[in-house]
Amino acid sequence: MIKTVGIVSLSSGIIGEEFVKFEVEIGLRRLREYGLTVKFMPNARKGLDYIKEHPEKRAQDLLQAFRDPEIDMILCAIGGDDTFRLLPYLFDHNELRDTVSQKVFLGFSDTTVNHLMLHKLGLRTFYGQSFLADVCELGPQMLLYSKKYFEELIFTGTIREIVPSETWYEERKSFTPDQVGTERIAHPDRGFELLQGPPAFCGRILGGCIDSLYDFFSPERHAEQPQLCKKYQLFPALEEWKGRILLLESSEEKMSPQKYRRALECLKKAGVFGAVSGVLVGKPMDEAYAEEYKQQLRDVIADPHLPVLCNINIGHATPRCIIPFGVEAFVDAKKQVIRFAG
Repeated sequence: MIKTVGIVSLSSGIIGEEFVKFEVEIGLRRLREYGLTVKFMPNARKGLDYIKEHPEKRAQDLLQAFRDPEIDMILCAIGGDDTFRLLPYLFDHNELRDTVSQKVFLGFSDTTVNHLMLHKLGLRTFYGQSFLADVCELGPQMLLYSKKYFEELIFTGTIREIVPSETWYEERKSFTPDQVGTERIAHPDRGFELLQGPPAFCGRILGGCIDSLYDFFSPERHAEQPQLCKKYQLFPALEEWKGRILLLESSEEKMSPQKYRRALECLKKAGVFGAVSGVLVGKPMDEAYAEEYKQQLRDVIADPHLPVLCNINIGHATPRCIIPFGVEAFVDAKKQVIRFAG
């Protein structure tokens, strides 16, 4: 069982801003109700500007969280868009390699980049939720589906299986204090949807936010990111993708189908689709471009025998499950379940 949680701001420093203080308090109360001790790393709450200007401090916080023997779980505050800037401070002198130990690490979105940093060093991590986006949910409690998986992780240290949510929720239009206690707008969900290929496949899952993965190859967002990621060999080599299951989920930016295609083409050019055993696709937020994305997946992959399972409740659409990286996963679309080895 997890006893102490260390919260890090590896991308955005928003949890240090006054306007989200009430949300942070909600999340803190919920964590403490589980009996958890909560440690904010020294720089985690220093605000947007400080965190943006000091990637070296973000890196120090991650290293300190790994060094602290009391911390069982490292929980990312939220995503962002420039955590790649931590690379020199974590890898130039093997700082991260010489520090890491196997702890629960949980985050999503831009945290995809941090997951790949830890994957590079052989660590197993957990993808799908964050402190501000999930634990600090403004409703009367955490969204029940999200809560189920968060509780499983903190009580057992692992996730055994995921099944579809019966409900999906629209994103809130406002995150002001008057929204506290209000429910999200809910819709019935359809379960996992097999787009193509055999309904059963297996492999260790790796991947994350397609927006973040695209930034490994494209200078559109940050001109220096592709070169820096290449320098530190952060994107896994082709050999690393063989037999794995690729996870893709899209962000709140709701990228156009044309950009989604460009991102898929980058992955195809890197040989990923020719190496993996299958693809899992997260439900897009508010179901934006869901059908268009499916068509782009068919067209770009251009291999009807590669299984692609869509509408997974993972990533930016709510509610969110948690998916372990680095353990064998067994996908069964017919039985609507994904199981994970112990």
